[in-house]
Formats: sequence, C-alpha cells, structure tokens
Amino acid sequence: MAKKAAASITAKKKAGGMTVAEAGRKGGIAVRDARGHEFYEEIGRKGGQRVRDLIAAGKRALAKGK
Repeated sequence: MAKKAAASITAKKKAGGMTVAEAGRKGGIAVRDARGHEFYEEIGRKGGQRVRDLIAAGKRALAKGK
C-alpha cells in the first residue's frame, strides 16, 4: 500500500500537481504574508480564552452533578 501511495505522489508531481502538504504550506505562507504576526497573536489569545471558558464550564458542570 505504501508503494502505491508513493507512486501516486510521484505521478502527481510529474503531472504538475502538488501534494496536500505542499498546498498547506503554500496556504500558510500566503496567510502569514497577508495578515502578519499580529493575526497569529490574536487567534492564539482567542483560542486560549475559549479553552479557559470550556474548562470553567466543565468544572461548574461537575460541581452541579455532585
């Protein structure tokens, strides 16, 4: 199975396509260039706050259940 997947990737490269990893990297670089460092700081802060909110909600739910 692994040889078949490797052959498929090689065939795509020869045909001018790109792998999923290459496409992801290209997209990530485009976002970095378009939005900048502050964008990543902001989404990181929002994600951290969301995690804190979910943990607090879980602790409240456990306290109610006891």
